[in-house]
Amino acid sequence: MGFIYLDHQSGTPLHPRVKEAMSRHMETIFGNPMSDHQVGQPAAEALEKARSQVTALINAKPAEVVFTSGGTESNNHAIKGVAIGLREKGRHIITSNIEHKSVLNSLRTLRLLDYRVTSLDVDSYGLVDPGAVEKAITPDTILISIMMANNEIGTIEPIAEIARIAQKHKIIMHTDAVAAVGNIPVDVQELGVNLLSLAANQFYGPPGVGALYVRKGTPVWPLLDGGTQENKRRAGTENLIGIVGLGVAAELAREAIPTRQVRLRALKERLEQGIKARIPEIHINGHLTKNLPHLLSVSVEYIEGESLMLMLDDEDIVVATRSACASGSLRASHVLIGTGMDFATAQGTLVFTLGEENTDADIDRVLQVMPGIVQTLREMSPLYKKSAG
Repeated sequence: MGFIYLDHQSGTPLHPRVKEAMSRHMETIFGNPMSDHQVGQPAAEALEKARSQVTALINAKPAEVVFTSGGTESNNHAIKGVAIGLREKGRHIITSNIEHKSVLNSLRTLRLLDYRVTSLDVDSYGLVDPGAVEKAITPDTILISIMMANNEIGTIEPIAEIARIAQKHKIIMHTDAVAAVGNIPVDVQELGVNLLSLAANQFYGPPGVGALYVRKGTPVWPLLDGGTQENKRRAGTENLIGIVGLGVAAELAREAIPTRQVRLRALKERLEQGIKARIPEIHINGHLTKNLPHLLSVSVEYIEGESLMLMLDDEDIVVATRSACASGSLRASHVLIGTGMDFATAQGTLVFTLGEENTDADIDRVLQVMPGIVQTLREMSPLYKKSAG
């Protein structure tokens, strides 16, 4: 790799063992898992092996895992599936104002169908208050959807506590755990959630494949009609090669998470402390301790993050300004605005997400290059000149 890749939240590179497994299956297994003959049987076995590998990562049961095309589909399925399945019971859903666009836009669609949505504020660290969740519950509430870890600022939410509140009121609890699964330990039994979304490309698996955990007995309407695949919960022939890759990536992540967390947090600390020491007037976003070990969000005063990102890219340092699903928008991050940050400062934000291949030398290169770029951009900024003068 001839560049420094620090945008793993947009997608991780394929792990060599994942790539090897996918290639091997591509050459030897081509049958349909639904076929009972000698060509279909190996495909069915490969499918169920991958399902077991995913369930081992999150401590679920194989029958509770539904394979999807990724995090977006999993979130859509969870939210719309519960809304349809429980439409006669109620039409009120609770969420937060810093959720991923696939959650927020799913809820926007449901609003058009006469569902009511309560979107809770977060504090300056991006934390949802479980007490506010409980206060928002009405007799009409059927679903609570709060993400486990934010993909732009890294804050980890008190999902287990919120899930206990949901259980007390007999309400379905969903968490978008795409940014968390494969990066930190995730145990659906400890969390107590009914539904959980994950995606392979967050932990060195292929893009375009993910899963939705559905606790036994949870009423979720299928979004796709057709055959009886995935225990009648997601029709259509499974993306077997991608699912094989997801399975291997899940197995590797389960083994690697303990040491991966420690190493990446050390790199993150090196980067954070280095930026603080070299660049004045910055903000570190997210919770100080309840955060993802590999994600650092930094807002730099008086500049635009897009310009900083592009100039770092010219130096072969690849970072992001916000969620990949929201890139290209001229609007400030809804996550940062949700934490109370002003528009101008939010526009100057970079998101670094570290991965297994990153080294101390990568961090030192960023610290060597970034201060000069920031100074160049600030000298071009009328806001900076006004502040300095």
